[in-house]
Amino acid sequence: MDFGRINVGSYVEIQRSDGRVHQAMVTALNEDSESVTVEWFENGETKGKEIDLESIFSLNPELTSVSSDAGSEPDPEMPPPATPSVKAGRPGKTRRTMIPLRNEVPVKESRISALPVRRRPSTVMEQGVVSAPQNGNHGEGSPAGAGQLGKKELPGQQQQPRRKSNCVKEVEKMRRNREERRAQHQEIREKRAQDYDVSYPNWEFLVMIKEFRSSLDYQPLCLSDSIEESRICVCVRKRPLNKKELGRKEIDVITVPSKDIVMVHEPKLKVDLTKYLENQTFRFDYAFDETTTNEMVYRFTARPLVETIFEKGMATCFAYGQTGSGKTHTMGGVFSGKTQDCAKGIYALAARDVFQFLKQPRYRQLNLQVNATFFEIYSGKVFDLLNRKAKLRVLEDGRQQVQVVGLQEKEVSNVEEVLRLIEMGNNCRTSGQTSANAQSSRSHAVFQLILRRAGRMHGKFSLIDLAGNERGADTASADRQTRLEGAEINKSLLALKECIRALGQNKPHTPFRASKLTQVLRDSFIGENSRTCMIAMISPGMSSCEHTLNTLRYADRVKELGVDPSVPGVGGAHSPGDAPSVSAPRSVGASPGRDDLKILCEQNEEEVSPQLFTFHEAVSHLVEMEEELVEDHKAAFEESIQWLEEEKTLLEMTEEVDYDVDAYASQLELILTQKLELFSTMQEKVKAFRAALQDEEQASRQIGGQRRPQA
Repeated sequence: MDFGRINVGSYVEIQRSDGRVHQAMVTALNEDSESVTVEWFENGETKGKEIDLESIFSLNPELTSVSSDAGSEPDPEMPPPATPSVKAGRPGKTRRTMIPLRNEVPVKESRISALPVRRRPSTVMEQGVVSAPQNGNHGEGSPAGAGQLGKKELPGQQQQPRRKSNCVKEVEKMRRNREERRAQHQEIREKRAQDYDVSYPNWEFLVMIKEFRSSLDYQPLCLSDSIEESRICVCVRKRPLNKKELGRKEIDVITVPSKDIVMVHEPKLKVDLTKYLENQTFRFDYAFDETTTNEMVYRFTARPLVETIFEKGMATCFAYGQTGSGKTHTMGGVFSGKTQDCAKGIYALAARDVFQFLKQPRYRQLNLQVNATFFEIYSGKVFDLLNRKAKLRVLEDGRQQVQVVGLQEKEVSNVEEVLRLIEMGNNCRTSGQTSANAQSSRSHAVFQLILRRAGRMHGKFSLIDLAGNERGADTASADRQTRLEGAEINKSLLALKECIRALGQNKPHTPFRASKLTQVLRDSFIGENSRTCMIAMISPGMSSCEHTLNTLRYADRVKELGVDPSVPGVGGAHSPGDAPSVSAPRSVGASPGRDDLKILCEQNEEEVSPQLFTFHEAVSHLVEMEEELVEDHKAAFEESIQWLEEEKTLLEMTEEVDYDVDAYASQLELILTQKLELFSTMQEKVKAFRAALQDEEQASRQIGGQRRPQA
């Protein structure tokens, strides 16, 4: 069997079953089966297959044993043609340069004189061409005469067609092989089109994904799997395709092959419009596929945290992801149309276990009281969902303890009362929930179960439905309200990540003042016994692929920040001497919130540009000034009411016949002086606030042309 120039250790191009062409190394020559064995490296492992010689030569024509018509053998010392480098798994165009054999004459010179010539009688004349003498004399010895096959060219004569050289034959053979391969690829596409529903807009990607999944070994999470305790737990939940996505015939680009692995099949297009998949793999503590129920998600996420609050600890569980990814479904309860079953959400499931723990003998003797709060954070402002959405203030007391002033705590004694409070809070957000989650996508909803003993806090469990992460990119919108919403969401999500970093690494400073969300959750991040769980919610549709990758990258960064609790000195309770500090040195007169914002932006330089930091700083300053101005306005209004009463008394005094004119004038002058001072101060504050509005407008224009990465 002639293997041509194929040797063990040489590289050849091969074609895979899916049409991909890439290089592989020859490891064996199989004479019996007239084939070769090749191997290549792909996805971290070595793969191989046996290919017949005909297929090898069709893709590598330069490796065939080519000889001249005179029967000369190829020069063994001449190196084989260079094989172009092609990345594995990424078919590309191949450019080959054909090298002539030694026995061939360059094209520009006479190459055909060395070939056999068919002789004709000298008396025969065709088309004005006279045959050469029998002795084969080619003329006067000129180079031109050597290339005419012994025939003299007379004026007006036509030259006989030349025989094709081996190079030309090889080029034509390569062209035929290329056309055959294209025809084969077209036949494969047509066959696939018959086997699959081509009405799907992206059916070719669907075929690739199905073929990829067929090679996986599935080991999904099950109820019998063990639960590992850790100070920071990060998991991912994939929801099924919804009715709208099914109606648009979207394809599912997410695969959950095992209990801790999530794969994203990102559709890509090459420059020549060739379609291919970029498969990205992420690993977390737990991965839940589309068949997982809320009860199973709760068992591995929030349930292990319930015992923490009975041991004088702080527990936090929050759902993060794109709007419509299933956060409210997971935390608040299962939806049936527009109706939500609150009994099947993590809020209610956590409350059920809290009351079950209270019945245990070791906790029954503590006489613990269970209270519940439910509030939301929207555009840097806090609203009480259990008190007709009353606006609340977040302040620090003299002991640097954060207090949500005016927040109502409702005492509950059973699960049914908790469900009524959840339903009451959800009703305040009903308008948003029934219109594609618009309201919930712009606010963070926080439900808390608080254990108190003799009026003092014993433990707290915070369950949070975060705003949609895609809203954090709305920082350059022409609408100021949308900009403020996006800025607060983006800042709070970054702050949340950095606070978890500080929690996991026992950092000396926690930047909780950078956002209202982390400010109200301060004790959950700096407590001596604190545990956190994040559930990243992802949408499986191809149209949501970019947002899904953003969510997974954020969750992956959070998990990378977590430290193994088995390491000495990490996790569990701290001794009083090891308690982390909650304040950092700062210059006199500096704002603590602005200091934390600067720390936050410095630690996320890849996501926060200098222009974006300036914008966040302008927004934070604007929000602070707005709160201060509104409070001063309320105080001025109340004082004005008092002045009106005093002025009314003065006017009544003037109705008397002999009233004291001096007293009237002096008192009126005092009132007017106080009014002038107050209104002058208010006027200056309004001017400063309007200047802050202009600063925010200018800062937003600086980032208007930039596309910032999402948190």
